[in-house]
Amino acid sequence: MSDEAGSDAAGGNTMPGDAPAAAPAAAEAPQANDARENMLVLELKDGKVMIELRPDLAPKHVERIKTLVRAGFYDGTPFHRVIEGFMAQGGDPTGTGTGGAREQGHEDLPAEFSPPNKARFVRGTCGMARTNNPNSANSQFFIMFAPAPSLDGQYTIWGRVVSGMETVDKVKRGSGGSGMVQGPDKIVRARIAADGAPQQAEAEPAPSGA
Repeated sequence: MSDEAGSDAAGGNTMPGDAPAAAPAAAEAPQANDARENMLVLELKDGKVMIELRPDLAPKHVERIKTLVRAGFYDGTPFHRVIEGFMAQGGDPTGTGTGGAREQGHEDLPAEFSPPNKARFVRGTCGMARTNNPNSANSQFFIMFAPAPSLDGQYTIWGRVVSGMETVDKVKRGSGGSGMVQGPDKIVRARIAADGAPQQAEAEPAPSGA
């Protein structure tokens, strides 16, 4: 999946028994925290999408995603390239397909491709977009609508949708071979589950009447 707007969509350019009652909960807490630390929440106009991050497959890419999410980088960014039966691509604040986080000082990442026997591009897989240079991923990503075996081993897999894929299915499609979207849907907010839900602003008190 290229991050160049004119790319070809099909070009190939995923306790034992006698412990005190409190002990199991204490033992499970780190695992729960780890799970929340590696859960990305995308808030879209039609609902929430939960994405399990995969640092075991792509530690550098997952770290980049977390850093950008926590900086608010993805908030308000469009799904600028969306192809029916293929994928939805976002992560470019310019919406042109050529932008990224380089302007914020984030260099391109070295490829972390997974062999097909370990992870594949199937429905819900989240991959990192790049140019023809394998080591050019930066901030753009894509979510698969359907399997694409031609991408296996060619693009970095950093996560998978575990809840809310029906929300991804509602993202506005593009047109033409490039799949560029006019008036695209946007990520309302992105956050890491471990950071908690955003605080709701307290309602202002109603003015008192005379």
